[in-house]
Amino acid sequence: MKGKVAIIAGAGSSGPGIGIGRATSILFAQEGAKVVCADIDENAAKETLRMLEERGGEGIVVQGDLTKSEDAKRIVETAVSTYGKLDILHNVVGIAIPFGLLDTTEEDWDAVVTTNLKSIFLMSKYAVPHMIKGGGGVIINTSSAAGLTGHPSLTYATTKAAIINMTRSMAIDLAEYNIRVNCIAPGFLDTPMVAPIMTEERRQVLEWMIPLRRIGTAWDAAYGALYLASDEASYVTGITLVIDGGILAGRGIGPAKPPGGMI
Repeated sequence: MKGKVAIIAGAGSSGPGIGIGRATSILFAQEGAKVVCADIDENAAKETLRMLEERGGEGIVVQGDLTKSEDAKRIVETAVSTYGKLDILHNVVGIAIPFGLLDTTEEDWDAVVTTNLKSIFLMSKYAVPHMIKGGGGVIINTSSAAGLTGHPSLTYATTKAAIINMTRSMAIDLAEYNIRVNCIAPGFLDTPMVAPIMTEERRQVLEWMIPLRRIGTAWDAAYGALYLASDEASYVTGITLVIDGGILAGRGIGPAKPPGGMI
């Protein structure tokens, strides 16, 4: 990653701790990339920058709403004007509303679709021309294991499934420009986004459901993104890298009984 310039779209965390955007920002910087920490929450992005600088990394913060065309364009242009090029875009922004069909409002639907899909569209739209000028690049989108199976959160699962096919379509569209497009699909991760609902009982049930018997961390997702961003993945495009501890391979299958008699 040395000498590469990367935008992490959603570099802050939604609360105290390490989310995917923050972990990826730190990891990319540690590996030598110059990191543009973009987020709607400027303070969260500044905290990410502080953490990566503590570890010897280099970067800047650009505040903006990634669902707004003018902000997305400004973020990309700031990255290029600061560092002279753009090599990597990692789209991490996402929200979840935990409702099914009957309880999801039209406003809920619009908010999740706009945040989870439009942000990828806009950031990629403005990033790609600069990648073409530089002879190629990498885009990494963030889906979810929920996009590969039925899930009670209708809007979240729907948008995460859409991201997978959006990634494939972008990969085909941009291959002629030497731009690789892939996505990661994390399973249950112990991040600030899920902290409000991560009770001890829920944790025990999840650890039983996951074949590797542990809940993942943001670092697990970040290392997947690092591989896809690296030159070692130069022949990899259009894929979804599942990082879920094996849960999609066999949910709840294992020798241990579920805690508390739960299934």
